[in-house]
Amino acid sequence: MQWRSIVVGLVVLRLSLSCVLWLAFGLGPNVSWGFNFHLSFNLHKLDLLFREEKGTEPKGNSWSQRLHGQRYEETATTCAKVGQESPKRSYLSFFDGNKDEYVRRYSSFPDTLKVKMKDMAKEMFYFGYDNYMKYAFPEDELNPIDCEGRGPDVLNPSNININDVLGNYSLTLIDTLDTLLVLGNVTEFHRAVKLVIDTVSFDKDSTVQVFEANIRILGSLISAHILLTDPKHPFGKVGFEGYDNELLHLAHDLAVRLLPAFENTSTGIPYPRVNLKNGVPPDSINETCTAGAGSLLVEFGILSRLIGDSTFEWVARRAVRALWNLRSNETGLLGNVVNIQTGQWVGKQSGLGAGMDSFYEYLLKSYILFGEKEDYRMFQAAYDSIQNHLRRGRESCNEGEGDPPLYVNVNMFSGEIMNTWIDSLQAFFPGLQVLNGDVDNAICLHAFYYAIWKRFGALPERYNWQLQAPDVLFYPLRPELVESTYLLYQATKNPFYLHVGMDILQSLEKNAKVRCGYATLHHVVDKSKEDRMESFFLSETCKYLYLLFDEDNPLHKSDNKYIFTTEGHVVPIDKRFREKQWNDLFPCEEGALAEREPNARPPPSNISNCDRIPEERRYALPLKSVYMRQIDHMVGLF
Repeated sequence: MQWRSIVVGLVVLRLSLSCVLWLAFGLGPNVSWGFNFHLSFNLHKLDLLFREEKGTEPKGNSWSQRLHGQRYEETATTCAKVGQESPKRSYLSFFDGNKDEYVRRYSSFPDTLKVKMKDMAKEMFYFGYDNYMKYAFPEDELNPIDCEGRGPDVLNPSNININDVLGNYSLTLIDTLDTLLVLGNVTEFHRAVKLVIDTVSFDKDSTVQVFEANIRILGSLISAHILLTDPKHPFGKVGFEGYDNELLHLAHDLAVRLLPAFENTSTGIPYPRVNLKNGVPPDSINETCTAGAGSLLVEFGILSRLIGDSTFEWVARRAVRALWNLRSNETGLLGNVVNIQTGQWVGKQSGLGAGMDSFYEYLLKSYILFGEKEDYRMFQAAYDSIQNHLRRGRESCNEGEGDPPLYVNVNMFSGEIMNTWIDSLQAFFPGLQVLNGDVDNAICLHAFYYAIWKRFGALPERYNWQLQAPDVLFYPLRPELVESTYLLYQATKNPFYLHVGMDILQSLEKNAKVRCGYATLHHVVDKSKEDRMESFFLSETCKYLYLLFDEDNPLHKSDNKYIFTTEGHVVPIDKRFREKQWNDLFPCEEGALAEREPNARPPPSNISNCDRIPEERRYALPLKSVYMRQIDHMVGLF
């Protein structure tokens, strides 16, 4: 019987040690199969079931209670006797570690290294662009592994992953036009513009997504036209003799072909797809996502003001208003999928990623461009609802106890968490927060996404913060994290963000470069690849990486301000866009909107907030070391 006593004693000792660790540091027994799956998940699932029965949703500063059950609260009672003699310690003390590790790594960035990274970003762009022109043009995309061109999947019209984007109109060339100017290559910019004028037509039997055609094609044509014709923009006089507004005419032609999407809908919310030659397909579905229907206002609005025709801005603004009027009366949130005929929400998830992202982005950017107060009032109300219902974690990014801020997916009506994943598109949001002046929250959310990147060398399409593992494993070379990194660097000038950009550059070189370009990662863990290089890799990812390291770029030296569209196209902030040749499109409804938002703050006179970070913090770490270590731990880096 002695051996049984020994075994029982060892078990008791093991449990006692676990309780002590759990109480002191928020740690428990841990087993891992490549990812950090904690034993306490079973407690968590029971806790979720219990809450569902009671109809309650946990609030407070610890979203990781969903990761570890009642990790901090429960242990205070379960193991209270064990810890009675010890002074109470913050669980954050576990992350103190060697604080100098982060300071040494991130607090400086030599100018010589900055030049090297700028050259590396330029070489990355030209490796993709030159091979597209050599092997793929005039087709839409480059298959970088096989060194071939790719167009619409005509044999399989239901392949919307391809056909929503590719319209047989030299997509990559058009999408890349202004990037050539950003890199200072006026000669190639002129050649590319002339190729577009001479070879591109939209009179095609192609069914494309309205949203994708708008942001990738229409937006680029408008941007390039403005840069060609307006000598006040940051790049100066880059027009050429004989240019007769052909890009603007092409943009107008495309927009006219997209207009049938707005016809025959009971709500004014557009159909998701049109055939460029025949209009809305007879078998078109009546469901669309919020971002797809509500992210047309920037491009359509600029076009209307350039040509003096209100039609395009009118239909885009009507769609935004229709979506806005369908938001929940309880939470102020919108869903992610809506029926365009009934106005009923088909998808009730409210988040910041796929299906929602650019809707919020364009409310703010429309105000910046056009000065319409209603756009800012909608954005401000939406942002308040996001902060109230989607944001979890401690109140302050850089102070206090609890988990780092995180924005979760919730039910639009109840505000209850619907799932435990976030997607890579949400990485755009810190950049939008910078434009809105909420730099502290931007710093924290960006740090979370950067930690995921450090772990995998890419951003998985979906990351499960409960399981600390990817839910959807591919990475199509998306730009959102790079965009937010660039905007945070512009706002703070903190060298930390140069290190982030260098990590991203080196990861792409190591993991995505293939024979003729850069390939989509099929699996962020094993780094297997798919033979596709989407146009936004050249239009956005490479552009933001280059600008991050190019302090002397004309965009940064010009007295004239500008913004980027959701596809990364450069658009000057011009008083022309704040002038209309028509009366208010919705003269009565603006007053109604003001009545529904009685506490609405007046829009700021200057939306630029880059000076709000105190000078003493500009060259310290943007996030304290203890919080950086905490985030790294929460994504499984140690």
